[in-house]
Amino acid sequence: MSAPSSDIHPTTAPVVTGVHLVGSVNSPDAESTFRAVAEHVGPLAHRIPDGEVGERFYWIQFQNFRFDATAGLERVGEPGFMIRDLFDSRQLRIIEGVDAASIVLPDLGYASAALESYATFRELRDAGVIAPGTRFQVSLPTPIGVVGAFFRAEDRAAFEPVYERAMFAELDRIVDGIPHGDLAIQWDNAVEFAILESSRVRTSPIESWFGDPLIGIVERAHRQIGAVPAGVEVGMHLCYGDVEEQHFVQPDDTGTLAAVLAAVLDGAPRTIDFVHLPVPIERSDAAYFAPLADVDVPEETELVLGLVHHEDGLPGALARVEAARTALDRFGIATECGFGRGPADRTAPLLELHRQVAGAVDAEVA
Repeated sequence: MSAPSSDIHPTTAPVVTGVHLVGSVNSPDAESTFRAVAEHVGPLAHRIPDGEVGERFYWIQFQNFRFDATAGLERVGEPGFMIRDLFDSRQLRIIEGVDAASIVLPDLGYASAALESYATFRELRDAGVIAPGTRFQVSLPTPIGVVGAFFRAEDRAAFEPVYERAMFAELDRIVDGIPHGDLAIQWDNAVEFAILESSRVRTSPIESWFGDPLIGIVERAHRQIGAVPAGVEVGMHLCYGDVEEQHFVQPDDTGTLAAVLAAVLDGAPRTIDFVHLPVPIERSDAAYFAPLADVDVPEETELVLGLVHHEDGLPGALARVEAARTALDRFGIATECGFGRGPADRTAPLLELHRQVAGAVDAEVA
């Protein structure tokens, strides 16, 4: 692939460690996602998700179906707005008189989907379509994300342990069914930042139900990271939301992200292999990235910046790369969030854009 013209080529490029896919891709099935990433990105992608296809296409919304089938839970209020004409937008509550500890959730769907997709991933890798050494990535929502998004404030503290146990059971099935050397687990942290930024969120702010927000979020992150066994990669996607490709609030800079990153790295029960952070399209200034310069990121942890945007292509991404270089000397590249909510015909050009950006900064991929 030819390099772009020198007027947009960084003069002293940082090491771009690779291309990261956050999770969702607008594909009809897992095989389509795997083939598209392999074709357009190739070995630059150290791990590939299945695109969160099927019922998972709108992140955690499909969990509504599980809750509606769970004895002891009910909706609050009269039927109203349906998200994508499928998902009930009303909050949930624990039925009066029901002990939360007695609630039994059905199969959440994450493990079943992962095991099915991994079989396809393995076939394509064995056939040489997917590069050797590439891992299969499974993205899981944090319990805070699901409970904070769907349950009324009064029931969050009681229901969170119920959902955490169920999610960890899903994780156990995944790590028991997929060879550890083939697997990467990504924990999606989004509602956490709605809580941390609640004073600035104009619509549906979510308050902490667990005391000091940062302390509580880090404690939970350490449990989630520690639940992933050695040999399996583990990472975090730190997210400011993606409702129809819009954040719930734009970060002022990476200050809050850096605070969470530093606190999670400090005292983590095991190596964290990667952490993904968003970069808004308009932030090609050094001030946005400055807080990250003070975070001691271990060599074994890949920091990934979501600085690729389809709206301004290669020039915009390279401008954000140059700004990021003022704080960091090596990082992976990605979009801000998954791109499953965008049109399907955007997928191939967006994957190609990742490869172009990596090539333009003379990426050195191990």
